[in-house]
This record gives sequence, structure tokens and C-alpha cells, in this order.
Amino acid sequence: MNKDALADIYRAYIACLNQQDWPGLGQFVDEQVRYNGQLIGLSGYRANLQKDYRDIPDLHFTIDLLIAEPPRIAARLLFDCTPVGTFLGIAVNGRRVSFSENVFYEFADGKIAQVWSVIDKAAIEAQL
Repeated sequence: MNKDALADIYRAYIACLNQQDWPGLGQFVDEQVRYNGQLIGLSGYRANLQKDYRDIPDLHFTIDLLIAEPPRIAARLLFDCTPVGTFLGIAVNGRRVSFSENVFYEFADGKIAQVWSVIDKAAIEAQL
């Protein structure tokens, strides 16, 4: 797979998340996906995302930076949202916060097989 094709798949994956198309998630994420080194599988990955949307009803993924180097993607995602309660151990309680996530993906057979994610928690704390 070339860089452009991989980037297109990733953009379609982000669109899937923003549409909360949970049945379609399996088109992009491997059944045995690992998140930050832990095997959580597609069902665990989906459950984590669904929880994120329950905790942050206005959640929207915006790609700020995208680098495709098959079989990997590096991305900086931006968020401007209002978590309803506690988020990352911080009592946000409906206040609007902006933060980024630096995330790396490894693809296998056209699907996300590994995810490494770091959320800028300090940016959230600084706003509160």
C-alpha cells in the first residue's frame, strides 16, 4: 500500500469515528488490535470509543497533522469539546477544553493493528 492510499484509509477511519458508525469500525480496525501495548480487540476498541462519546457528547476528531509511512501513520488530532464529568481523572464537568492527541498506528492487511496514543493532559489541566 502506498502513502496516499494509507492516508485515504486513515481519513475514512476518522470519518467513521465522527459519524459514530460502530458497525463500520471493523472495516478499519483489526479484530486483534492492540492499544498502548495491550490486546483489547475490536470489541474493546469499540467499547472505549463508545464510552468516549458518552463522556464527551460533542466529541469530534480533527486531523491537524498526518504523516503516512506505510505500514504506519503518525497523526496529531485536535479536540475542542465539553466532557460532561471527569475526563482523564480531571473534573471537567461540562467546561469546554481544547487539547491534542499524538497517536501512531501500525496497519496490517489494510487495518489498524496497533495504536499508541498520548493525550495532552497538561493542556486540559492548564485550562481549568
